[in-house]
Amino acid sequence: MINIFGLSVGLATCLLLTLYIMDETSYDKHHTDADQIYRVAMEALDDQIATVSAPMAEGLKNDYPEIEEAARMLKFPNVEKFLLKDETKNKQFYVNHGYYADSTFFKVLTYDFVYGDPKTALNQPNSIVISEEVSKKMFGDVNPINKVIGIEIPYAKNEYSVKGVFKDKYRSHINGNIFLSMKNSDMGQWIDQQKNWATNNLFYTYIKLKKGSSASQLEAKFPAFVDKYIMPDMTTPGITKRIFLQPLASIYLTSDLQWEVAANGSMTYIYIFSAIAAFLLLIACINFMNLSTARSEKRAREVGMRKVLGAKREALIFQFLGESMLLCVLSLGIAIALVFLMLPTFNILTGKELALAQYPSIVYWILGFTLLTGLLSGLYPAFYLSSFAPITTLKGKLVNSFSAIAIRKGLVVFQFTVSASLILVGGIIWQQMEFLQKKDLGFKKDQQLVIPLRSEVAANSYETFKTELLKNPDVVSASAGDSYPGFEMLSDNSFYAEDKTMEDHVWTHFARSQEGYVKTLGYTLLHGRAFSTNTSKDSLGIILNEMAVKNLGYEPENAIGRKIYYEWDKEKFHLEIIGVIKDFNYKSLHEPITPFGITRITSGQANYFIATLRDGVDYQSTIASIKNTWQKINPEIPFEYSFLDQDFEKNYVTETQTSKVVFSFMFIAIFIACIGLFGLASFTTEQRKKEVGIRRVLGASIMGITSMHLKDFLKLVLLAMVIASPLAYYLGYKWLENFAYKIEMSWWLFTSATVIALLIAFVTVGFQVIKAAVANPVNSLRTE
Repeated sequence: MINIFGLSVGLATCLLLTLYIMDETSYDKHHTDADQIYRVAMEALDDQIATVSAPMAEGLKNDYPEIEEAARMLKFPNVEKFLLKDETKNKQFYVNHGYYADSTFFKVLTYDFVYGDPKTALNQPNSIVISEEVSKKMFGDVNPINKVIGIEIPYAKNEYSVKGVFKDKYRSHINGNIFLSMKNSDMGQWIDQQKNWATNNLFYTYIKLKKGSSASQLEAKFPAFVDKYIMPDMTTPGITKRIFLQPLASIYLTSDLQWEVAANGSMTYIYIFSAIAAFLLLIACINFMNLSTARSEKRAREVGMRKVLGAKREALIFQFLGESMLLCVLSLGIAIALVFLMLPTFNILTGKELALAQYPSIVYWILGFTLLTGLLSGLYPAFYLSSFAPITTLKGKLVNSFSAIAIRKGLVVFQFTVSASLILVGGIIWQQMEFLQKKDLGFKKDQQLVIPLRSEVAANSYETFKTELLKNPDVVSASAGDSYPGFEMLSDNSFYAEDKTMEDHVWTHFARSQEGYVKTLGYTLLHGRAFSTNTSKDSLGIILNEMAVKNLGYEPENAIGRKIYYEWDKEKFHLEIIGVIKDFNYKSLHEPITPFGITRITSGQANYFIATLRDGVDYQSTIASIKNTWQKINPEIPFEYSFLDQDFEKNYVTETQTSKVVFSFMFIAIFIACIGLFGLASFTTEQRKKEVGIRRVLGASIMGITSMHLKDFLKLVLLAMVIASPLAYYLGYKWLENFAYKIEMSWWLFTSATVIALLIAFVTVGFQVIKAAVANPVNSLRTE
């Protein structure tokens, strides 16, 4: 029974992880001629970026005949969601993942349309293609072709005609819910004006090569293309750019560029989960082998009798392998039931919606796992049991050989090495995640309410909303900006100091803000002042962090009033430093602090309203009050909000999900290993019960006998820890390389893990050992 249960758990966990891996590796495999489709990406200043300039797509297609088609997709900076309204204005809701796309977009990438023609869907200006989910939410089950949808973003408001509906059933790194035609009457004019090859690199560009064309040969021509078109538009000396191709099907798992369309997966985690799945299944197989060989004495007489009656060794091997296969089939049935029970929890851990029926090919994996498990777990026991000599076994003088015992002990060590490695790696991940939660980021992330201003109306009502909200005693301060810490900041520029040139430039990211931004976000103002209510006075002002000031060549205490310069379209402009703030982590802790600045919003609108709430506030009533204020001022705009600390944590969603999965399967690995250790302890104590009886008769104490048995098992676990520690250290070190700020792996973690492993082993085998030690010796020696 222990054998069956151990194998069932091993198979179930292996199937769950296989489902996850199959899902992760299925991205962008559905596109027609996927192996001929590539994304054009760019490298500049040692940064690799997923977007390029607007003219790139047309320029590449015109210059290189091997390109069959090219298409662009645009995600406007800081526009996370689109406000959709029906023709009657009675139904409205927000939709995320909306993109502007060329008319050729669906000629390059494959989408399964329910309504409309993908080849012509975006040909007409102000056309929109929507997902099946959006269509049902807006129009129900009717055909929505040519129906009108109102679209609002902070920059514009317009009406679009539905020209296509696609099924949202495929996995893709482009997680689009709506695609709007690049030719339109709101942002279309701005898009058409983007003729510069070096600036406004906001366009995701995809190309489809003609059959037989080589991507590597095409890439070899790109340096000349860059020199011909991009470099003449470059105004910053010393900066070179390179464009390169990314195979479409590999983007999701292998690409980690700046400004990705959405959060991608990671091939590293595929390797981690594959290794965990393989080791868990191996541990379950080891349990079977150990318990089968440990029970050899019980089947020795059967083997001897069958050999005396003429059975050949080959027949015995097939018999034992057959028994192993039957046990695996039985275990498989239990494993599938366990998968159905565990799948909802597993989906919560991974943030997915997996189902066995989702991937029919899982059947082959199930059959493969069953066959492999049966062979792995049954092969050694079959050869071992069939090797017994009939005379020895029938006389009852079977003695376990040294090699058999050594193999069993070696397998126990391997089991606990895997389990201990997972304990240690899990501990390192837990420590790092705790560090990420508690590290002082240099700004106030708690009690910060973020309200997106997703429409022109909402953005224009900022001052009115702020004035009304500050009357609420639960609101301490408020401001607005085009971004906030943890959110991807697309605004950047090259600045240089007085008496210097563009050759001495410092590349700086910056946010545009309203008055009160520094105070609201809790930045530490070291020198100078923050922005005032006088917009014209601060229109040429900038607040820099310490790193930006130092890199420019100024000292923070003497920087106030100094000018910095930048060039645009061959003209020189300047800003004046009015404040210096302490360095802070405006990006996730994956990345180091870099030069950063804050400028004043003088035209256009802010994208995010930020309010600092009083400590100890009743969130439910405060949010309800803020919502009422919003609805009075913006009755036609849905109210949405988030908290800055939760938004910042989204930078670590992959690590958080991975840590949960590792912790879960760490416990499963320990559980499976303990099942095997418990079973092995049971059979070992059974084999040595006569020895224990004799020792008791000769005066050995219960404590002495218990220690003798425990010592053998604890030595194996201790050896496993010695092997696991350097392995876990290396794995933890490699994982921590993903972070610019990380923990130091301390000795106490490894000591604690060793103590935990020994305690687990002690509890697992202690009951069996003590039970054997306190047994009446008369019962065990009665047959002697």
